[in-house]
Amino acid sequence: MQVKGKKAVCISASNVAGSGKKSTSYQICELIKQILDKDQVTCTILDLREYELTPCIGCGQCYESGICSRDLGFTQIYDILSETDWCFIVSPHYAPIPAKLCMLLEKMEQATFLHWWKDEAYQSKLHGKLAGIISHGGGEKWAMDSYKAMVNDTIANALDTVQMKVVPFNSKWDTGITLCVKNVKKEEGIFPVQEYDWEMIEETLYNYVEVVVQTARSLYALK
Repeated sequence: MQVKGKKAVCISASNVAGSGKKSTSYQICELIKQILDKDQVTCTILDLREYELTPCIGCGQCYESGICSRDLGFTQIYDILSETDWCFIVSPHYAPIPAKLCMLLEKMEQATFLHWWKDEAYQSKLHGKLAGIISHGGGEKWAMDSYKAMVNDTIANALDTVQMKVVPFNSKWDTGITLCVKNVKKEEGIFPVQEYDWEMIEETLYNYVEVVVQTARSLYALK
């Protein structure tokens, strides 16, 4: 079963305003897009820094309207996700995840939960869609397990609530993959300088993206 013509979204969750397309999250999204291009899957990169998102206040208006009346940015992203076949979320480790990603997931959960609470047979707009999760941070290999627990598992829990299916990489990495830095240096600036092994990252990404693609092939073959 071919995945040619399918559509994917890759969310870059970095909050760092000044890094632009040089941010690690965005560069990872670009690599994912290149890999998917080879499978003739159209991939759109959503940079959360380009959207003005606001926290959920629990007003419940999304129950009737299906949109967030207070947050056009959220509604735009939610509509895009609803029209794609699967998505990837690329997130750095912050506290534990970036604020805008937290707001996005929070509102997705609320919009789904309210309907499910009234009708347990309810299927969200994202029901059954596949999701891949890629985390990264400033620690070296020793930090990988903690990134999984704090970033991947946190995102996966939210996606499960909105009825998406997170694609595991293997039995240990059951909520996606995490990428660590090669080296961290202290220089004159206030931020640490992180060096990545991009050759290793590209290989790891390729392996995970292919797992997602193969899962998609199996899923579409069953339909």
